[in-house]
Amino acid sequence: MTSYTTMDSPLGALLLVADGQGRLSHVLAPSMKGQVSRPDPAWTEHPAPFTAAVAQLTAYFEGELKEFDLPLAPVGSEFRQRVWDALDTIPYGATVTYGELTTAAGRPATSVRAVAGAVGANPLLIVRPCHRVLGANGALTGFAAGLDAKRLLLGLESA
Repeated sequence: MTSYTTMDSPLGALLLVADGQGRLSHVLAPSMKGQVSRPDPAWTEHPAPFTAAVAQLTAYFEGELKEFDLPLAPVGSEFRQRVWDALDTIPYGATVTYGELTTAAGRPATSVRAVAGAVGANPLLIVRPCHRVLGANGALTGFAAGLDAKRLLLGLESA
């Protein structure tokens, strides 16, 4: 059974989704392009599996948490999983370029566009820190929830 809940955040209401074992599969913002931003009618609204996730996200937004410790269950190809795992290695308050992330994911430099696509498909907004990835020249690019949200998250981490 897929369950969900919502929580208020500086980005607006976040949609949290968990698989049947209570593992977090999605953290989505309403402004995210190309991703589900509202509950599927087949999902059950049930806040209990999200107690830890809500507490950790709240602490993150309050500047009290720098690393998440949650059971995760994102669904994606082996390539995407490798890129998402590489996102987890970017420390709080740090940024990397898409090229650096490509190297961290063990992919050749020619894969940078595919890596960027995997970053854009990250279903675990904030928890998997895709907001910490920048363009080659340090420009803010490619954040599914929008550049204003990316600025907010990077600003929060640099405070």
